[in-house]
Amino acid sequence: MGKIIFYEDRNFQGRCHESCGDNADLHSYLSRCNSIRIESGCWVIYERPNYIGNQYILKKGEYPDYQNWMGINDSIRSCHSVPQHHGGYRLRIYEGEDFSGQTKEYQEDCVCVYENFRLHDINSCNVLEGYWIFYEESQYKGKQYFLRPGEYRRFSNWGALTSKVGSFRRVKDFY
Repeated sequence: MGKIIFYEDRNFQGRCHESCGDNADLHSYLSRCNSIRIESGCWVIYERPNYIGNQYILKKGEYPDYQNWMGINDSIRSCHSVPQHHGGYRLRIYEGEDFSGQTKEYQEDCVCVYENFRLHDINSCNVLEGYWIFYEESQYKGKQYFLRPGEYRRFSNWGALTSKVGSFRRVKDFY
């Protein structure tokens, strides 16, 4: 289990809330979040309650301002810890929804989907092993989407508004 501390103000000031596990609604503890200290583990934080909205995957460290985790505002409303994974990593991506069209399987990170897959869009995927992060842009930039093992029949299943995936990587160097 990890440990994360949320602070209402920048530079770890103001009211704070400590969490050691998943929390679907942080609003009762904090009205805003401007800084975070992660003492252990890897975490996914969400801008809205119930694990929806913009996502940010953070590892152990200090984030004195929401811009340090690439946040667009001071709204953090839910979080969950990412369990450590000790097995392999396998991800199958598909051109079309419901696992249709061109497909490719990966076991390693992909810094540019277009260079490897010749497509800008991934409409479905199957996470066979491990935890992964999809990024909207290449070079691990842009909006982030956390994927745990399972089937994602369309891009909205991983929380995206579009099927554009520029890069992805394994959640393994985050601990």
